[in-house]
Amino acid sequence: MPSDSDVTRRDFLKTAAKTTAGASAFRGITFLPRPERVFGANDRVRVGVCGLRGRGKDHLDAFSRLANVEIAGLCDVDTSVLDKRRAEISDSPRTFSDVRRLLEDQSLDAVSIATPNHWHALMGIWACQAGKDVYLEKPCSHNLWEGRQLVRAAEKYGRMVQQGTQSRSARALREAINHLHGGTFGEIYLARGLCFKWRDTIGRAPEEPVPAGVDYDLWTGPAPLKPFTRNRFHYNWHWIWDTGNGDLGNQGIHQLDTARWGLGVGLPNRVSAVGGHFMFDDDQETPNTVNCVFEFDQADGRRKMMEFEVRHWITNDEAGIRSGRVFGRRNTIGTIFYGSNGYLAAGNEDAFSYESWIGREGRAGPRGRSRDDHFANFIACVRSRKREELNAPIDQGHLSCALVHLANASYRLGRTLQVDPIAERAIGDDEANRLLSGEDRGYRAPFVVPHEV
Repeated sequence: MPSDSDVTRRDFLKTAAKTTAGASAFRGITFLPRPERVFGANDRVRVGVCGLRGRGKDHLDAFSRLANVEIAGLCDVDTSVLDKRRAEISDSPRTFSDVRRLLEDQSLDAVSIATPNHWHALMGIWACQAGKDVYLEKPCSHNLWEGRQLVRAAEKYGRMVQQGTQSRSARALREAINHLHGGTFGEIYLARGLCFKWRDTIGRAPEEPVPAGVDYDLWTGPAPLKPFTRNRFHYNWHWIWDTGNGDLGNQGIHQLDTARWGLGVGLPNRVSAVGGHFMFDDDQETPNTVNCVFEFDQADGRRKMMEFEVRHWITNDEAGIRSGRVFGRRNTIGTIFYGSNGYLAAGNEDAFSYESWIGREGRAGPRGRSRDDHFANFIACVRSRKREELNAPIDQGHLSCALVHLANASYRLGRTLQVDPIAERAIGDDEANRLLSGEDRGYRAPFVVPHEV
């Protein structure tokens, strides 16, 4: 008989409407029924945080600032990181090296996941099965099929699942989107995302023994287990296909999400991405320079377009982003929207800002600046159980992450992809669908994204 993962890949998304039934269990753990908790006015939401080194530290800081939250669990495969974070917070959390043990803790209401990308969807699905709400770092998946499975799990188990695309909770960006959707700039036909960040070479790292206190088998999880090197570990995993998605999935997902949000589109009908790994001779596998184009056919017969560009080194700015009109940083990170009556530029490097220009004469239009309260929005929805009030619900997070996966597949195969946006698969392209389903990477038992969630 074929394995679950073989069936999963062979049957990759024959229909997006298919639903599956499965026990709330995975290998090594079976969850007991957990009654839904009703929160009183003074009750604190008990959160477990998974992945504590980089972005996970930001999660801890954000939750610590919320009065109605208790950090009740910490999980990391590196004991030195786990011990350091435990000493930094005032709560008295239980500590775990294995997320499966953390998910057995029925006293936890929610988990916050800041692990490397290749763990995101599986850990999120397991958390849903365990009856826990989920704050999940972007991108919510390592490939397209995983994202759809995560959406199904959230729906089946009735969980609050929020992707960490913080611009969705920024007052300024929400105001900008309202202008775009409300007609201030006429018909919005094009969005352009920018990810111009100074990225130096990662060099070449030799194979070496796994550092003391690190469970490298657990760190690797669903990915193929390969010899340890520093470039396959902390942060540089972003640039390795087995574990990361390049800067498209690292920084770029924020701008892709904003671009899709502002255009008001779902999945594209055609995707093309070209680029390469320029200048450096090092271990990086993902491109450091790439140009992507997405085309969206609309029901009214009109077409919308999205462009996205990653640059890794010395560059100019664009539309005032970086020059000081939006913010004065050397990186150029933002999204530009073009309409029949003007354009709007939004940046989100140090705060969420936007400026705009209206008419042929380019007169100054609306502008704004704010920070976000994304973690607070998630906790509010955990308490209220109102999924419709999540600012970045996982179904929307999945669609934006699908743009990352489609563009990366186009880049890796060197050709344009024709896409069925309903079935969420490439048309007539088995190679592309193997990439989009994770078949070419494979899943390593017992860390297998389930076919039946």
